[in-house]
Amino acid sequence: MAVKKSRVAVGFIVAGVLAVTFGIVMIFVGPIIIDDQIVKNTVIDPSNDLSYTMWKDLPVPFFMSVYFFNVLNPQEILNGEKPMVEQRGPYVYRKQARKQNITFHDNGTVSYLEYRRYFFEPSMSVGSEEDVVTIPNMLVLGASVMMENLPFAVRLLISSTFKTFKEGPFLTKKVGELMWGYDSGLVEFLNKYLPGMLPSSGKFGLFTEFNNSNTGLFTIHTGKDDIRKVHQVDSWNGLKELSYWKTPQANMINGTAGQMWPPFMTKETTLPFYSPDACRSLELVYERPGVMEGIPLYRYVAPKTMFANGSTYAPNEGFCPCRQSGLLNVSTCRYNSPVFISHPHFFNADPVLLDFVQGLNPTEEQHGLFIDIHPETGVPLNVSIRLQLNLYMKRVSGITETGKISEVVMPMLWFEERGYIDGPILSTFYTSLVVLPTVMEVLQYSFIALGLATIVVAVVVYRRLKAFSNEPVKHNFETQEKSIMGNPEK
Repeated sequence: MAVKKSRVAVGFIVAGVLAVTFGIVMIFVGPIIIDDQIVKNTVIDPSNDLSYTMWKDLPVPFFMSVYFFNVLNPQEILNGEKPMVEQRGPYVYRKQARKQNITFHDNGTVSYLEYRRYFFEPSMSVGSEEDVVTIPNMLVLGASVMMENLPFAVRLLISSTFKTFKEGPFLTKKVGELMWGYDSGLVEFLNKYLPGMLPSSGKFGLFTEFNNSNTGLFTIHTGKDDIRKVHQVDSWNGLKELSYWKTPQANMINGTAGQMWPPFMTKETTLPFYSPDACRSLELVYERPGVMEGIPLYRYVAPKTMFANGSTYAPNEGFCPCRQSGLLNVSTCRYNSPVFISHPHFFNADPVLLDFVQGLNPTEEQHGLFIDIHPETGVPLNVSIRLQLNLYMKRVSGITETGKISEVVMPMLWFEERGYIDGPILSTFYTSLVVLPTVMEVLQYSFIALGLATIVVAVVVYRRLKAFSNEPVKHNFETQEKSIMGNPEK
């Protein structure tokens, strides 16, 4: 009976060793299995239902909030005084984005056109599209700067044209008209006699190009051949590089299309992406770790050098002619109109810009941009991209509409595009990328703990059984010895 129990104990020892071995193997093999699944689900492939749907049709709420800088003293500005503005809004629009004309290529890339549409959300807005605001008239003040070097007689003719079509230096219009377009006799005239001068052939609006339009033909890597290249832009509108800027570095098309990034990111990883709206590649940098609904994330933000001028940050020399740090001159890709992009309220910009305009109050919380991303998959969990549109304006002799305007970079509006993963997709994300790896980790250490406990208990039992099985032999030997010594005759 003791022999059988000893064999059972030995069996438990073997089982314990196997459990410990299995647990140790899982420690090394488990992450490999998870990473392999991430790779399979990250490749852009129609067979990957969840990831392909997320890439093809934006399945999460995404909104654009627009804030106008309402000009409070237009007449005083014409007399050379400092502009005063008040922020109005937000006017919130739900964004719908869908990829069409999706074409997979044999070299591991896929091409597509992404169309976007915007729908006003009254319940989320502070005000309506019927609100009236006053902003600088880009058609007048922008064109004046563009034509300041033309002969004086031509400038007089331009000024007469503005008067003919009753175009003044400032516009007082409804928000909906400023956003999506309004009828203008000057626009009709320019489109008829100077076709191609304006971006729109119909109504003129600040976001006319955004609605019911696409962002250009993107060709990106699927990651099929190399997961490190997934979502990386191969070309845009057939171009491998741009021609807007002065240096090859500035004209590079780097990174992804700005929606997803390759997996397995580290704190040293950056987030480069190409933005057709900014006409250049941008790059965000790691700031800190965080957690969203139990899912670990890395927060990436814009470096202070993003819109720095060439004298402050030498690599940005290619984006000049520059003005103060914090401004990106996009005139070369905006029909030579003197338009500048910045962070809202001139956040992270040269403080002198705040001295030229009253009513601005930059803070990182309200005006800094960020992307919260799951580092293992490269999928953004929470996004807030904030940019400001500014118009450079000044007095131009011969064009009386410019009055005595002091030279100033005038903020017109800023907008935030934001979105976050929630609902069923977040639950699936949490289950696949948090719960299952945690369960696997618990199991592997449970196997090790259970195996070690089994080995210890089995060894103790085995030793006791061996000790017990040896006791009768010793007892009999001692009895016989005493019997012999007690009876000498024997």
